[in-house]
Amino acid sequence: MTTPPAEPGTAPRAPRSVIVTGAASGIGRAAALAFAAQGDRVLAADVHAEGAQETVRMITAAGGVALAAVGDLGEQRVVDALVARAVDEFGGIDVLVNNAGIMDRMSAAHETDDAEWERVLRIDLTAPFLLTRAVLPHMLAAGTGCLVFTGSEAGLRGGAAGAAYTAAKHGITGLVKNLAVMYRGQGIRTNMIAPGPTATGISVDSRPDAHGPALIGRLVGANIGRLGSAAEQAAAIVWLASDAASFVNGAILPVDDGWSAV
Repeated sequence: MTTPPAEPGTAPRAPRSVIVTGAASGIGRAAALAFAAQGDRVLAADVHAEGAQETVRMITAAGGVALAAVGDLGEQRVVDALVARAVDEFGGIDVLVNNAGIMDRMSAAHETDDAEWERVLRIDLTAPFLLTRAVLPHMLAAGTGCLVFTGSEAGLRGGAAGAAYTAAKHGITGLVKNLAVMYRGQGIRTNMIAPGPTATGISVDSRPDAHGPALIGRLVGANIGRLGSAAEQAAAIVWLASDAASFVNGAILPVDDGWSAV
């Protein structure tokens, strides 16, 4: 896999160092493949070793450069090791895609136990914060960088998921806007896609007799369009990290077939 040719009259773009979390499957894998296809070096991070390594195999088989990093990004030591490896192997970090996440059980607040709340918030909100905090010193030193988050329609509305997931994704939306303001003067852009229902491996272990899933199911079923693909979500991520989006900062981009417009 080689760097695509530059447009006539322009210099070819140097390969970038890209971290993609949740890269073992779904949107994360599609994003990792898309970045690699344009010549970027990718560190594919996931808690699932086999899936992350398969993503790397797919990239390297096509001639690209990729490494797998395995671990729970809710743990600071794992985050520190991942960032250090990206810097050591690739010389820096140009793009961070905070994509990894899990669903809740669509539970309403009165049905949400401590374990569900804490697990979803730790993986969907705390882990992206920890990784972002760890890469920022490297981007600040370089004077440039792109942060792209995979949010959700649940970060824009109250009727797309349970209490824990909705709170976590609203938290991501706020974090993205804060980062955009805090670091725009240092050459760092921060944006977020808000996917609608997308064909990925993420699962929902809901109880059909519970209040939350029954209500959310009716709301979602009445308003969504078609099911999106992981590749469509990845294309939006790659664009937000590209020079074509150089003046886009703090954007929350719904990729949802118009669901957010309903």
